[in-house]
Amino acid sequence: MRPLRIAIPSKPSHTYLQHGPIRFQRPISAYGYEQAKALVIRKYGEPKDVLSLHSHSISPAHSNLLTIRFLASPINPADINQIQGTYPSKPTFTTALSTSDPIAVGGNEGVAEVLSAGEKVKTLKKGDWVVMKRQGFGTWRTHAQTTEDMLVKLDNKEGITPIQAGTVSVNPGTAYRMLKDFVQLQPRQWFVQNGANSGVGRAAIQLGRLWGYKSINIVRDRPAEELESLKSELRELGADVVVTDKDFESKEIKDRVAEWTNGGREPIRLGLNCVGGKQVNAMAKILAPSSSVVTYGGMSKQPVTVPTGLLIFKDISFDGFWMSRWSDQNPEEKKAMMEEMLQLCREGKFKDVPVDEIKWDWDTKAESLIDVIAGTLEGFRKGKGIFIFGNT
Repeated sequence: MRPLRIAIPSKPSHTYLQHGPIRFQRPISAYGYEQAKALVIRKYGEPKDVLSLHSHSISPAHSNLLTIRFLASPINPADINQIQGTYPSKPTFTTALSTSDPIAVGGNEGVAEVLSAGEKVKTLKKGDWVVMKRQGFGTWRTHAQTTEDMLVKLDNKEGITPIQAGTVSVNPGTAYRMLKDFVQLQPRQWFVQNGANSGVGRAAIQLGRLWGYKSINIVRDRPAEELESLKSELRELGADVVVTDKDFESKEIKDRVAEWTNGGREPIRLGLNCVGGKQVNAMAKILAPSSSVVTYGGMSKQPVTVPTGLLIFKDISFDGFWMSRWSDQNPEEKKAMMEEMLQLCREGKFKDVPVDEIKWDWDTKAESLIDVIAGTLEGFRKGKGIFIFGNT
């Protein structure tokens, strides 16, 4: 007798019952196989040229394996740089997703729900929410199969949204560590930052307010009405001063800083830089002696040049911070920090960044997903792009 074979379709199918057709929103799983889609690359390049939507099947979870379903996965600039091949950490290329040549799944941040767990899995169970322990996992996909050592469980998922859980580890975490780890800021002391309307910048403003710090926040110049709206938005988050890059680099800035800081009696001890170029020196010049400038990005692609006088006579230190390295070295501290941030969200003390929700259903076309990714680094965005998974 020939064995019975059941095909697993790669596209939504139809079936008929007595009263007519029923449309399935996604493929039927046979023998517990989960149908998945992922945005993948086969080589480095620009997202619009190298990304494609790949479909594959995931076998039932067994032994030490878990099957997870993604709930929300943001699009960060670092994700784009990783696809381009210019980011220090690289995506994981593999043939485990039913391809003859290695492919890598895009995305590094996100939150997923455990669908099933093998009998040897000890710390996770069905229904748990998890985030990725380190970069390179690949979060732009509907489902994945992995082991528990690759995941961090959220101990309490009550009272938080997938967007909050999926965006807490990178940007808020970066702001948290930079405010805490480089200088010991005291209440009513100041920090100055550029890129203040970014995810990290907004997080720093809010955390600074909660911890009693004051902030000077530099944003790119833009049309007057838009600028006033942005200034108002950042002040509502807790920004003490919001100034454009053009105004900050003017000759009058020294007098304005003296006015803001009560004649220097409330010192500026920390500078946070994600832009680079000559603006960094302007930030460093208003710092008190023995302060620190921390660079965590380089949006302008201009180098940070260090004036000798600031090093010798003001003892200004220039440091760098990379959240990925810190997370790899401090997994338990990372988890505790994330839980603290999520508790602030529950209490209404920390607001989400503005987001542009991109719905990802089973029948969502590849072009609509890739177009959003390709546009991430272009112009002023109304919100952080984030994939929200529906009937996948």
